[in-house]
Amino acid sequence: MHELSIAQSVVSTVRAAVGGRRVIAVTLRIGPLAGVVPDALMFGWDVVTSGTALEGARLDVERVPVEIMCAGCGTTGERTTSPPWRCAACDGVCAPLGDGRTLEVGSVEVEDDVEAVDDVAVGA
Repeated sequence: MHELSIAQSVVSTVRAAVGGRRVIAVTLRIGPLAGVVPDALMFGWDVVTSGTALEGARLDVERVPVEIMCAGCGTTGERTTSPPWRCAACDGVCAPLGDGRTLEVGSVEVEDDVEAVDDVAVGA
């Protein structure tokens, strides 16, 4: 379960950004090709935040869409789910046009104020 190591990386990244302030919520932006199972990440989050300034903090997951294009008819669209993707127009197979592997801290809410940590890439 690599979600546990992702949760640990997020905790390290956030702790470095906010110092010792108590964290209320973290928003994590995840693309459909990031290979992350949100439910497993939530479980890992509770484990790795225990005893830290993030203990009790809410983890919000924002699904980041990837643009796709149908190989058959060329129709484009966006998806936030994992593949396989089918075309809404012709039921053909669609492929991603973008990376789709977004995994970043979108924002962090701390006890005294709200501080955005924009587009911080998370290494796992």
